[in-house]
Amino acid sequence: MTFHRIKANRMFSACALAFAVLGAGSAQALGADYQAVTDARLANAAKDDGWLMYRHDYTASGYSPHGEINASNVSKLKVAWDYKSDLTQGHEGAPLVNGDVMIVTTPMDHVVAFDAATGKELWKYVAKIDEKALKTVCCDVVNRGAALYENNVYLETLDNHVIALDAKTGKEKWNAKLYDPGVGYFMTSAPLIVKGKVIVGTGGGEYGARGFISALDAKTGKILWQTHTTAAPGEPGGDTWPKGAYQTGGGNPWLPGSYDTETDTLFWTVGNPGPWLATLRPGKNLYTDSVLALNPATGKIKWYYQWTENDTWDYDGTNEPILTDITYAGKNYKALVHADRNGYYYALDRTTGKPIYAEPFVHTNTVTGLKDGVNQTAADLRPTVDKQVFACPSFLGGKNWWPTAVDPTQHLVFIPTLNACMDIKGTEPVAYKAGLAFLDASFEVKHDPANNNWGTVQALDLNTGKQVWKFDTALPWNGPMLATGGGLVISGSSDGYLHAFDSKTGKVLWKSDQLTSGIIGVPTTYKVGGKQYVAVWAGWGGASPIWGGQMANDPAVKAIPKGGHLYVFSL
Repeated sequence: MTFHRIKANRMFSACALAFAVLGAGSAQALGADYQAVTDARLANAAKDDGWLMYRHDYTASGYSPHGEINASNVSKLKVAWDYKSDLTQGHEGAPLVNGDVMIVTTPMDHVVAFDAATGKELWKYVAKIDEKALKTVCCDVVNRGAALYENNVYLETLDNHVIALDAKTGKEKWNAKLYDPGVGYFMTSAPLIVKGKVIVGTGGGEYGARGFISALDAKTGKILWQTHTTAAPGEPGGDTWPKGAYQTGGGNPWLPGSYDTETDTLFWTVGNPGPWLATLRPGKNLYTDSVLALNPATGKIKWYYQWTENDTWDYDGTNEPILTDITYAGKNYKALVHADRNGYYYALDRTTGKPIYAEPFVHTNTVTGLKDGVNQTAADLRPTVDKQVFACPSFLGGKNWWPTAVDPTQHLVFIPTLNACMDIKGTEPVAYKAGLAFLDASFEVKHDPANNNWGTVQALDLNTGKQVWKFDTALPWNGPMLATGGGLVISGSSDGYLHAFDSKTGKVLWKSDQLTSGIIGVPTTYKVGGKQYVAVWAGWGGASPIWGGQMANDPAVKAIPKGGHLYVFSL
């Protein structure tokens, strides 16, 4: 697929405007007791019967200790209830559960509440999306989930609003606008709640929109602080950009972060610089493709670490920062671990930001490893206007946004892996204009010659970054990971099967009947009345079928049916 600035805008717009703009829906009384989600409950979310935030708890581990469903009985897993949405775009959201109430989001920013045990619909909310916003949504009109706090549900929208809903009725309590729609910014993430603040990030790196992280007052929606993620002149890192380039430098923090309660530190990852063609912006381009350690009270940066300097392959660094303890070379660390799009798995000392190790988890020829703590890149594989290169991994990454899961009891991480490379070449630069794509590059995703399979599920040893087991798949594996205390790893395949793997060996212990669509939704698990459930959206979409080149045109991939369907399993 050839992609340059003007053609890209037309393609983005054509995809986005094909989606219907829906009005606000009606709300009904919940009719069930609702337990307030307090700061204390969020701090102890790892032990809660429910699933209170996007990746279960502040460590962003995607791990639940629930073990009622385990290796000995998972073969008996059946659908307990299901729900069909009326939308056909990608369904990526993580179902949240508080007590016996489930909250889910869909594409186009719908929110639905259910009885988590029976599937009875309690209320539904449909955001009023400004149609202009759909012109500048990069990769499908998705929403990855809500956030819960006190008696509210919080939602980010495609047209750059943060909305608080009454968790009991679905009615709006406040609605805060962060930026105008249609000029490059959009919001598709789940918020993170820390000490009464709703913390959110923006998307828009493909449009040159300057990224920022915002904290809003959970009670009122008032903006308490904003931290821009491209450094301006006079700020630390401001000298890593050519004059004025930081203003259109991208660096959008479009996925949720994590939070260390012991040190009161917020960790947030930052996306790719703009335009893609790096010859136009020499320098490190801080803080793109980085992780930031922030003071959650003020947004002030404590430290940073950059995954890819002067990125020219769209190795967008926003993948989840997970907090866990590791032992490396005989020394114990409080670590932050991260599977980057550049194909390397990183462990950092989360108190200092210094790297502990970096190990490739997929075939990579562009990033070559650490030297004096800095990631090195291959100079001969940097595209220019006159040079096309074959780069591995592709811009979709060794892993895209699909979250990994860490089992802290077994010191393993489970990674949904994409085996793809790309041809990439610079195009003649065109001046930046708000609302138009800002890439100045063309690309086409191709098979990785080192692997005959598009997808792999793999486990790495957290203490070393080395592979423990793998499961190869002919189709791409875009399914996020869930790890449980039952010794299971649960994830869905592109052809619509939910799998349960033995976390130690990778053996497939159970596979569902084929669901109605491919799975890119984040699976979650919870208990109601002592009974454990697993919930996941099926609903193929997202970036892969839009920008996947040879992968998207694979006949088996093109045949994957669309349509959102929520499935809840139990024994």
